[in-house]
Amino acid sequence: MLSGVTIGQYYPGNSVIHKIDPRMKIVLTFLLMVCVFLCKSYIALGVCFVFTLLIVLLSRLNLKVILKGIKPIIIIVFITAVLNLFYGTGEPIYQLWVFKITEDGINNAIFMAFRVLLLVLIGLMLTYTTTPTRLTDAIESLLKPLHTVFKLDVHSFAMTMTIALRFIPTLVEEVDKIMSAQKSRGADMDSGGPLKRVKALVPVLIPLFVSSFRRAKELAYAMDCRCYRGGEGRTKMNAMHLAGRDYAALTVTVLYIAGIIVMRIMLKADI
Repeated sequence: MLSGVTIGQYYPGNSVIHKIDPRMKIVLTFLLMVCVFLCKSYIALGVCFVFTLLIVLLSRLNLKVILKGIKPIIIIVFITAVLNLFYGTGEPIYQLWVFKITEDGINNAIFMAFRVLLLVLIGLMLTYTTTPTRLTDAIESLLKPLHTVFKLDVHSFAMTMTIALRFIPTLVEEVDKIMSAQKSRGADMDSGGPLKRVKALVPVLIPLFVSSFRRAKELAYAMDCRCYRGGEGRTKMNAMHLAGRDYAALTVTVLYIAGIIVMRIMLKADI
């Protein structure tokens, strides 16, 4: 069932990662993701894995929570690996029609699979250790220059992104309930070919859309009752300030990225 999906949830804690300013956390997340793409060798990717694992340990999150967050994207990792399996040069190890598997293709598949897993894990660390409210404030603060220069409504943009992220677990739970209700009425959703399974999802999608629109309407009413009128003139109950730990985290991340770049230059390996 889908009830184990944890993407978009926040897990309270008192770890070093939880205490980092959300603005700095977003910047560091972006830098770490860029660093994953800079890796062109297994050694560099292994360093990225160790550094990411260190972040996970510092967050003091339960390992089961991390595994639940990774589980939903296993199918995406698998598809990515399969697609890259046939994207390689050299003497084919196995060939079927125009599709050929080479040693280079196998390396590409393994490398890309680990890369996707690292990207997802880094993204999970951001959402697991940051509340939706602080995430909204951080995005709005980082995009403030766009409002000053181009007069864009960055508050609405940040609010929309955070609400969408916040309601992922809610929608997943709703899908789980609807599927359980349909199965209790005799609906068969687990057998048959792909086309039959897609058709079986129609009785799930329609109630899901109705429920989503109802939740959106209720949320709009709730925000209106609390006199929400957008970001213009709004103040923050908890002002964000960069502390020493934020600068320390930035320094460590910059040194880490510099090490990956030096390693890439020295090794001069594609994969």
